[in-house]
Amino acid sequence: MTTVRDVDARGGQHCETTTLGVLLRHQGLDLSEPMLFGLGSGLSFVYWDARNMGFPFLGGRVRPFELTRNLAARLGLDLVVRETTSPRRAWENVAAPIDAGRPVGLQLDSHHLAYFTSKAHFGGHVVAMYGYDEHDARLVDTEQQGGAVTTSLTSLARARAARGPMTARHRSFTLTVPPDAPAPRDRIVPAVTACADAFLDPPIANLGHRGVEKAGRLVRTWLQRAEDPARDLPGAARLMERAGTGGALFRNLYRDFLAECAHLLDDRHLRAGHRRYAEAATGWTEVATLITRAGETGDADYLERAGAVLTDLARLEREAMRTLRRLGE
Repeated sequence: MTTVRDVDARGGQHCETTTLGVLLRHQGLDLSEPMLFGLGSGLSFVYWDARNMGFPFLGGRVRPFELTRNLAARLGLDLVVRETTSPRRAWENVAAPIDAGRPVGLQLDSHHLAYFTSKAHFGGHVVAMYGYDEHDARLVDTEQQGGAVTTSLTSLARARAARGPMTARHRSFTLTVPPDAPAPRDRIVPAVTACADAFLDPPIANLGHRGVEKAGRLVRTWLQRAEDPARDLPGAARLMERAGTGGALFRNLYRDFLAECAHLLDDRHLRAGHRRYAEAATGWTEVATLITRAGETGDADYLERAGAVLTDLARLEREAMRTLRRLGE
């Protein structure tokens, strides 16, 4: 077994921040998972429904790997990304840094991983790899998926080669912290204001606060939209609460990021934004509960209530982001 030494194989709540934590701790930079999420300007919202989809999807973060690119740019990290269509070259891109004593991040389709508890396809899943032998790979995934886990090299190859929504071409990456990297504390303001700008000024109505408002209108129709309401509605709610979001569609993570920042920076806008996101996190969990009850009972009143809460959340998050956009004034 070839294994990178001194890897802290802690599983977090979210796959991409879990992986970033593994890679950066190995470089001597230990940041909390909420801080990684916030410095990467990870919070967002999308209401996604297409003709080829069985049911609408509510997303609460930026696109896969955008968080990693944001974090690397903001902290001055050396991010080296490898992509290829060749399975042989893809393996070399992973084995070389591990042989040299460095863990590697991988983007893949979680459906093919032997240990994964959900067999739905998700091509934006990210894991850290830190060892291998002739049969298996050693990975770090979220706490929910087991933290330090193993999967066969065959299943790993299938996961990396998968094609479909959000997949990448055998993407692997490493991170290096340079000696002159800025202190994370000094990058809080640009991280928060960039996230607020994107949320407040989305290019289409499905994104940001406009997307939340749209969800408030359309969620009321979900009993008619669903092929199997008893399956589809609770399934959508589970994705909001338990599919690597940290709960409340990533709002718990962002709330905790703002709380941590408030201990580092004395800013009234930051404290006000934290209070509003603490309220928003509670609201998102309430929405998930109402959607679940609608699916279990077939009672449309639960969806009317969920729509009303979402309408309030669109206003609340808009106010929170307007306040946070003024951070540092």
